[in-house]
Amino acid sequence: MGGTVSGFGTHLRGLRQAAGLTMEQLAESSGISARAISDMERGHSRAPQARTLAALATGLQLGDEQVAALREAAYGQRTSSAGRPRICELPRPVGDFVGRTPELMLVKQLAGGEPDRPAPVVVVHGQAGLGKTTLAVRIAEELAGSFPGGRFYLDLRGTDPEPLEVGEALLRLLRALDVSPRRIAETDEERSSQLRAVLRDRRCLLVLDNAGSEAQVRPLLPASGAGMTVVTSRRVLGGLEGVLRIALEPLAPAESATLLRAIAEQAAVPDAGQAVDDVARLCGHLPLALRIAGTRLATRPAWTAEHLRNRLADADRRLAVLATGDLGVGAAFALSHAQLSVGARELFRRLAHVPGVDFGAPVAAVLTGTGLAEVTDGLEELVELGLLQLEGFDRYRFHDLIRLFAEQRLRSEEAAGTRATTERRMTRWLLETAIVAGRWFEPAYGSLPADWAGLVPLATLDEAGDWLLEETGNWMGALRAAAADGQDQLVVDLAEALHWYSDRTARHAHWYDVYRLSREAAARLPDRHQEVTHINYLAWAATHCARRPDEGADIAMEGYRLAVELGDVKEQAWALRYAGDSWRNGGEAGRALDAYLRATTLADAAGDHDGYVQTRSAIAMILNILGRPDEAMAECEAALREIDARPVAPRPALSARTSARSALARALADAGRWPEALRVAEQAMPMAAEFGYAGFLGQLHLTMGRARAALGLAERARPDLARAVELLEAGSFRGDEELAQAALRALDAG
Repeated sequence: MGGTVSGFGTHLRGLRQAAGLTMEQLAESSGISARAISDMERGHSRAPQARTLAALATGLQLGDEQVAALREAAYGQRTSSAGRPRICELPRPVGDFVGRTPELMLVKQLAGGEPDRPAPVVVVHGQAGLGKTTLAVRIAEELAGSFPGGRFYLDLRGTDPEPLEVGEALLRLLRALDVSPRRIAETDEERSSQLRAVLRDRRCLLVLDNAGSEAQVRPLLPASGAGMTVVTSRRVLGGLEGVLRIALEPLAPAESATLLRAIAEQAAVPDAGQAVDDVARLCGHLPLALRIAGTRLATRPAWTAEHLRNRLADADRRLAVLATGDLGVGAAFALSHAQLSVGARELFRRLAHVPGVDFGAPVAAVLTGTGLAEVTDGLEELVELGLLQLEGFDRYRFHDLIRLFAEQRLRSEEAAGTRATTERRMTRWLLETAIVAGRWFEPAYGSLPADWAGLVPLATLDEAGDWLLEETGNWMGALRAAAADGQDQLVVDLAEALHWYSDRTARHAHWYDVYRLSREAAARLPDRHQEVTHINYLAWAATHCARRPDEGADIAMEGYRLAVELGDVKEQAWALRYAGDSWRNGGEAGRALDAYLRATTLADAAGDHDGYVQTRSAIAMILNILGRPDEAMAECEAALREIDARPVAPRPALSARTSARSALARALADAGRWPEALRVAEQAMPMAAEFGYAGFLGQLHLTMGRARAALGLAERARPDLARAVELLEAGSFRGDEELAQAALRALDAG
């Protein structure tokens, strides 16, 4: 039988008076409000919870016997398990918690607020499965000593069809805080005021888990006081003011592996390292997925980490594998999905069509057939619910596992014919937009079509280049889809439109795939002149992008033979030019020079002025490699005169001028004419920057670095040489890359 309330109050008053403490002093030392202490001493409240008793014992500095006696007065027996049922107890913490060190440090800095200042509130938000609740409970465990007034947990059930009502949440918190049921107010507004009054005088921590909206949370927050509140939500809860927001991210790869090893013995064996890393990657480093995967492994002793990896490798089955008992990654995502509006659900599933890693709003608008304003609202709704991640200012991306969930919804909610039509519409839009953007760089175009009214701003060359770079993964995916669908002319048109733009990003290996696909598509079309052009483009990509000069030379000579067969003199010249590039990069400078000389003769005969002046610059480059700087200088001067004399298109002229001046600076450096070399290189740098080709920039930085080092300007030379190594290491100028590395080593050694 429990003790009497009045007997406990008398006992508590005696202990307080014996300690020489006023109610206010005991309130300060225990974290229990003076009002609550007064109610207990006068017998106006029920027997206290165990946590309240512990806080009083701490404030009174009681010994073990005194604590036992106080419990007996409260409950009538000497046992800590007696008393009324506990309310708002913290969930059981996990014993294998990993990571989140920066987040924990950030929250700890907020602990220990001041009674007359706003009570700190932390909102931990992010997609399903990131471990928001686990982190909140960990925070409560690690900060136990900072909150003697108690730590209270309440699940707001924000993802349920019927979240916890505000009035019920207030009632539970007030009861947990030892407010007598007889004194709890009737209305939500009064209860909220009551809660703020209690929290103002009590140093305690509230964990409000799984919040569904700002309206659900706002009445539960303290106004001021020394306590703290941690809110978790899948939503950002952007309407809450004056709070610290922590956006959780997936775990780091090393943390993911550590968690798997802590859960499953098979993941901890020495030879499982690579398989464990693969499992972590396939789980998207999502804590929920990692825990499920680790549990499946731990409960199947016959399995190995390799076995689990193989199960997860099947993308169509991955979400099914990541489910155990009443836990499932797909089920967690489904709770967020159920809260979407009808339009956002359609947008969510159709975004599974996007081939790239990230995307902008225009692609989403094409998928749904809606305007940019409307689709942006839908994208923000997905971000708000954690089903989409904001990437930078105006781009979005899926977490890998959420993408799989979106694909499942797409297959189950839309007919195959609808899916095919939507994907084809997106593919054509991506490729047609890329063609318009790419033609800004083409000699025959160099502007925006007068009738352009697309979703993307492409009013300048820079806007076109930025869009092509940002959407590379998407137009590349669209190109592959068009090739698989047999849209050969569209594939060829795209590759042709991006021919000059490709120089800007020549170090990217995807150009080999672009021109492999266009060459195959052109071979299926009746125009064989088109075919030889794309064979030549592929030769360029093999040498300059894939860095396979032997393959590039073979392809170029295949193009040359077909051009001869067709009587296409212009493409014969280009084939020899690309063969010369391949031989130059393969170390056959003499053979390259012969090819370039033949190419200039053919280009001149064909009236291809653009090709002619560019190959003259290449001849100067080869003469430098052959150690003939005086001849290289003369060739550069001749090339510059020809550029001015011939009707060369603006972008080919810029390319040829930059190349010629770069070769001239190099020749002057090789001749030991360092001041002149530095001057010419510095003058050429703005042109190289405008053209955007990393090879030209790398060559100029190399010459400037060599010149400055020779002129005794070591500190200014070092950044140039380091930048040259960076620019040249991924390109096709292997000899220049080695020269830059050697010059940098010599500078460091000196």
